Amino acid sequence: MNGEIHANTKRRSAIRIMGSLIGLVKPLLHIMLAAIILGTAGYLCAIFLTILAGQVIVKGLFTGVTGIMVPANEMWLSGSSVKTIITIMLVIAVLRGILHYAEQYCNHFIAFKLLAIIRHKVFAALRELCPAKLEGRDKGNLISIITTDIELLEVFYAHTISPIAIAALTSLIMVIFIGGYHWAAGILAMAAYLIVGVWIPLWNGKKGSQTGMDFRTGFGELNSFVLDSLRGLDETIQYGQGKERKKEMSRRSGELAGMQKNLSKMEGSQRSVTNLVILLASFGMLALTVWLYTKGEIGFDGTLTCTITMMGSFGPVVALSSLSNNLNQTLASGERVLSLLEEKPLVEELVENVVGENANSELSGEKNGKHKLFGKNTVNHEFTGAEARNVTFGYRINGQAENGMVTGNPKEEVILDNYSLKLQPGRITGIHGASGSGKSTLLKLLMRFWDVQAGSISVDDRDVRKIPTRQLRNMESYVTQETHLFHDSIANNIAIAKPGAAREEIIEAAKKASIHDFILSLPKGYDTEVGELGDTLSGGEKQRIGIARAFLHDAPMLLMDEPTSNLDSLNEGIILKALKESAQKKTVVLVSHRVSTMNVADVVYEMENGRIS
Repeated sequence: MNGEIHANTKRRSAIRIMGSLIGLVKPLLHIMLAAIILGTAGYLCAIFLTILAGQVIVKGLFTGVTGIMVPANEMWLSGSSVKTIITIMLVIAVLRGILHYAEQYCNHFIAFKLLAIIRHKVFAALRELCPAKLEGRDKGNLISIITTDIELLEVFYAHTISPIAIAALTSLIMVIFIGGYHWAAGILAMAAYLIVGVWIPLWNGKKGSQTGMDFRTGFGELNSFVLDSLRGLDETIQYGQGKERKKEMSRRSGELAGMQKNLSKMEGSQRSVTNLVILLASFGMLALTVWLYTKGEIGFDGTLTCTITMMGSFGPVVALSSLSNNLNQTLASGERVLSLLEEKPLVEELVENVVGENANSELSGEKNGKHKLFGKNTVNHEFTGAEARNVTFGYRINGQAENGMVTGNPKEEVILDNYSLKLQPGRITGIHGASGSGKSTLLKLLMRFWDVQAGSISVDDRDVRKIPTRQLRNMESYVTQETHLFHDSIANNIAIAKPGAAREEIIEAAKKASIHDFILSLPKGYDTEVGELGDTLSGGEKQRIGIARAFLHDAPMLLMDEPTSNLDSLNEGIILKALKESAQKKTVVLVSHRVSTMNVADVVYEMENGRIS
């Protein structure tokens, strides 16, 4: 579709993705700071638990076995007994558990709270993009973004943001602590932390970023394929295409498995490199401090403490390094979610409080002595119909898609060419023509699902581009060619057109749509569940529920696109009779290729190649 963002390659760097995702944390910044402080304190408890254990070994076991007395002034906590040190260790161990729990609680509170916020933002974005931007969009990929991609962001918010800050803060404290014994030991510690916590994640992330994006995109495409296969199960069985669909599904699954295998190999190589660096850094610290000890620049306590500290303080940066394994997919998911949130709608909705000053004055005032429908004073308003003036419109067709990316220059297929039509109130205007002649497109322009490229569409003497969207939709009832039913009761499916409608109103609308008797024949009547996508009903029954919605909405303008295409002659006659009776107070546009349907119209226009005759 025009302007659609194809997010199977990253349009921004990992830093930019993380920056955009972190920006969403602002409302919960105080909780994030608490998580960082708690996490840092927890890691310091774990590190100093190891350091104190070394002190106990040297002060107690080592001295008792060898008989070699280490000078008191060369021992850290030299004035404390072994019993005191062990008591301190027990306290620190308990604190470590409490602090770690509190940190994880804060992180996951932030994560799940933000996931809820992101879901609201995504659904709001989809609401703004539809219908123009979502027609023909890959629904499986959208489902993948809404579900698994957003879920993967939990890894980022719960296990990435605060661990980065915790690793940086803890490493800084440990560099200062080790550097207090000797500056060279501090520099070695800082270099080791930077390699494990920064260089290795960046190296691994760069190596696997595109693979992660390809995996997420492929996963979304597999979702689409499975969804498509389930919906077309009857046709697949009928035409014996089961083996072909199964073969294609196996091929796509195999490709995903191959990508997953590559990601696992990268994870293994990252762990190997990380462990090697930790080992080299630990032995390097031992060698350095022993050399400094022989030079008299550091005491025995410094040699012991610096080495043990180096070996036991990699926890935060190792956690950071390990993040790069899952971070490739997480950032790919973040890219896909952000791309959807940043996508611009083709038709901008108007809200009452943001229309222009002139529009406001016209909407709430009077024009030519008539009350406008959109103002507070709507009593005695006379609806004036609708008009298309010199309208030119074409759908924009993108270039050929290759590997999910659009190539070539977009082209515009003209549907309506300098088209004009006036729709009078109190009349049924029939539009007859072959498929593809522009009949349905005209109704979508009247609903302002799309905007015209030239000319204008007006409803009740106002350009639809200046009418607040909610008010425009309240003025129009639209029956589409395919009625979508929700997994709910028949009554609730009809009541979508008028939330809070009384059961009597729903029944009256159903009678006009010639479906009341059928509903009563069902086991639970109007409370019968229709099943997913209305699969328990026939095409004609679904279509009549769509017509009942339009009657219940009771708008002054009724747009009907092939409303009787799935109906038999008897039900068609009943519905057209009800439509004729309702048309006295409405502006009705009836689109159909059926000659029998056109018999109810007061005036019929033939449409051919976007022109009226």
